Amino acid sequence: MDIGITGKQTIVVEKPMTAEVVGSGQLPVFATPCMIALMENTASGSVAPYLEEGQDTVGTCVRVEHVSATPVGMTVTCETKLTEIDGRRLIFQVKACDEAGLIGEGIHERTIINVQRFVERAQAKRPAESK
Repeated sequence: MDIGITGKQTIVVEKPMTAEVVGSGQLPVFATPCMIALMENTASGSVAPYLEEGQDTVGTCVRVEHVSATPVGMTVTCETKLTEIDGRRLIFQVKACDEAGLIGEGIHERTIINVQRFVERAQAKRPAESK
């Protein structure tokens, strides 16, 4: 895996993606959590082909600004670029635009994990009677 890997994904904003539906506000516009999910998904997908079998990435940090509202029906395009690799830590520049321009941008960090160990550790947090 090398610095410079890019990702791109385009979606059309639908009602289930609005702030009023996901609970992040009362307005019928593209919700910030949905924009962040799009950024994470785009970044994750961009590096997936470079991972070894049994590996995946998990989001560990998101520092983004949501600078413009997008109504239902508009197209949003997300672009990501891997800008730094620090061991298992991957740092991405992320940006989302609708047809009118920039709606959000910032930094997203992901960590490469071993899927089996990760799931085992997560399950170990549960009380013994619910495992």
